[in-house]
Order: sequence, then C-alpha cells, then structure tokens
Amino acid sequence: MIALPILAGIVQAETGLRAILSPRAGWLTLRAFTLFLSYTTYYLAFPVLPLAEAVALFFTAPLLITMLAGPFLGERISWHAWLAITVGFVGVIIMLRPGTALFEPAGMLSLLSALLYAAAVLMTRRLGIAEKASVMTFYSVWVYLVSAIGLALLLKITVVPTTSHPSLSFLLRAWSMPGGHDFMLMALCGLIAAIAMTLLTNAYRAAPANVVAPFEYTGLLWLPLWGFVFFAEVPVWTTALGAFLIVISGITVLRQGSTVTSSESKVEADGKSEKAA
Repeated sequence: MIALPILAGIVQAETGLRAILSPRAGWLTLRAFTLFLSYTTYYLAFPVLPLAEAVALFFTAPLLITMLAGPFLGERISWHAWLAITVGFVGVIIMLRPGTALFEPAGMLSLLSALLYAAAVLMTRRLGIAEKASVMTFYSVWVYLVSAIGLALLLKITVVPTTSHPSLSFLLRAWSMPGGHDFMLMALCGLIAAIAMTLLTNAYRAAPANVVAPFEYTGLLWLPLWGFVFFAEVPVWTTALGAFLIVISGITVLRQGSTVTSSESKVEADGKSEKAA
C-alpha cells in the first residue's frame, strides 16, 4: 500500500498512467505472481534457517538465471561460466548437508524461491523490450497485495492440520494486529522495495541477464554482518564455505560475461515488432 502510490507517480512521470493498461498485462501479471510465490517461499525459510544460510541459498538464483539464459534468451554461455556454475552448486550441496543429521528441508524452500525468481527474471528480460521498469514494478506490487490478501482469506476460512514444522507454523498461525513499531518497519520496507525493485528491474531490462545477475552477490557480503548484529548468529563453517564457493562462481561468471547470439537479437526484433503492432 505504501509502494503503490509511489510507483504510480513514477509511471505517470515516465509514460503516463495509461501505460498500466498494457496489451501484455497477462504476462506482466504472471511474472508478478511468480515473484510473489518466490518471496513467500523465501520468507518461509527464515523461521528455521540462520539469515546468512537462508539468503545464501537463495543466491543460487543468479546461477540459475545464467544457466537458463541460453535456452530461453539465446545468450551463449562459455564453458568457463558452466564450470563456475558447477562450483556454485557444489557450494549449495555443502550448505544443505544432504544425508546428514544437520540437513534441514527448509533449505529447499530457499532453492525453490531461487528457481521461481530466476523464471521471473527471464520474463523480465523478455518483457523489458517493450515495457518500462516502473510499469513492471507497479504490476508486481499490486499483485503482491491482492495475492497476500487472497492467501490470508484462504487460510482464514480453511481448516488446516496443526504442524510442528516452524516454516508451516509461521505460514498458518493466526494473524494479529501489528503494533506501531511494526507498521513503521513495514512502511519503510515498502519505500525501499519501490526504489530497489525499480532499479533492479531496470538493470535486467538494460543488459543481458547473465551479466546483471552476478552483481546481486554483493548481498552475501552484508548477510553475516546483519545476522550477527541483529540476531547474534554466527555462521557455521559449512555455511561460510558454501557461500564462498557461490560468491566465487558468481564473480567468475561476471568476469566471463556472455556472448549474445543472434537469437537474442531476434528476441529484441520480435519485441520491437510486437510493440509496433
């Protein structure tokens, strides 16, 4: 609710509010709903996993974006980049610790979130040929609002079994009225989201997906600090090693860049033709 008026003003300043009535409204809505599912599964990992681990697993998204950019966007990936992606997923395995008593299924929620986010970014790249970043972000925010209200009502009227898993308990627990401090924090999140989502969406519009994506890894530099300062969390060695491998793989992909094939040129040409039509 905080972000919508801000974004409406940005859309009005850029192209006018009529741009919201896009002929690609269906795809814009699908992209936004995919992001809603991504962020929902992302938040569900937090009650179980330490902050650094939950977010580091989510940062496999740039690896997935790079990996999928070839078949879906026609961006050719070098063998060095494929090797880096493999190293990144070795880091994921180290962090998840499958087959051990320390394995936590909630880690799969972060990975599912990353996969959904990667799919949304690929749609951003395709839609960005004809749509403004502010319009795509406006769709994201109103879809988040409607979807969240719909999910809340569904859980309110549906009888769900009790569960002991913290992620499901977090999703299904009774809603309570936030206090003034919490309202201010959520309002601040809305302001930050409106700015950050516009900038990020514009970045994916302006450059190949597998060039922009590795820049998101800079978030991994802040996570251990915030986890320690606000939640007194100290990452275990597997988290540190896994995150290190993910960061190294992302930097390698960034340095390699990408060679855009004629397929992407065709995507741009198709988008321009669609816009002209």
